[in-house]
Amino acid sequence: SIRWAWKQESNWVCWQAIGGVLWWHRHENQGNNVWPQVAALVKGKFIMNRSLLLLAGLLLFPVGTQAEEIGSVDTVFKFLGPDDKIVLEAFDDPKVDGISCHMSRAKTGGVKGGLGLAEDPSNASIACRQTGPIKMKDTLEDGEEVFSVKTSMVFKELHVVRFFDRKRNTLVYLVYSDRLFDGSPKNSISSVPIRPWDKPGS
Repeated sequence: SIRWAWKQESNWVCWQAIGGVLWWHRHENQGNNVWPQVAALVKGKFIMNRSLLLLAGLLLFPVGTQAEEIGSVDTVFKFLGPDDKIVLEAFDDPKVDGISCHMSRAKTGGVKGGLGLAEDPSNASIACRQTGPIKMKDTLEDGEEVFSVKTSMVFKELHVVRFFDRKRNTLVYLVYSDRLFDGSPKNSISSVPIRPWDKPGS
């Protein structure tokens, strides 16, 4: 599980630190009592475990628009863990009634993918359509985020943002990915002209 992975990683960091203190005591600080320092590190390990788990929860389960998974296809077989796949998801624009988007994105499998520790590729495609009468619930801002999802443990994220082409009375949706320090030029767009909605059969 993710909690187990974080626990193993934090344990490794802590025991490395304890080993460093003992090595320093042996080579540089002979004759002094080093065990209070070791005890402080062991105590700090439990605080670090809880802090890392809290951080992981905040990063992995963000609050916002949630996508509905429609289906998926496998692309690369993995002997251990889930296969690499392309996932098809659907979500609605939270500020504009009557617009729904379908997005396909690549998802990395394997052991790391199964634990949520792998980084997904930046490949994604989007198609947005009018599915009902269009009604804007609030003022729209260009570049406003409509949907996002984490595509790595910490630093990479996939975004869908919206622009309003007022001259053509069209909403434009852009999907792209970024990291903490750099992103990817890979992107996809979908345009939705704002038109009167006629009920089917009318």
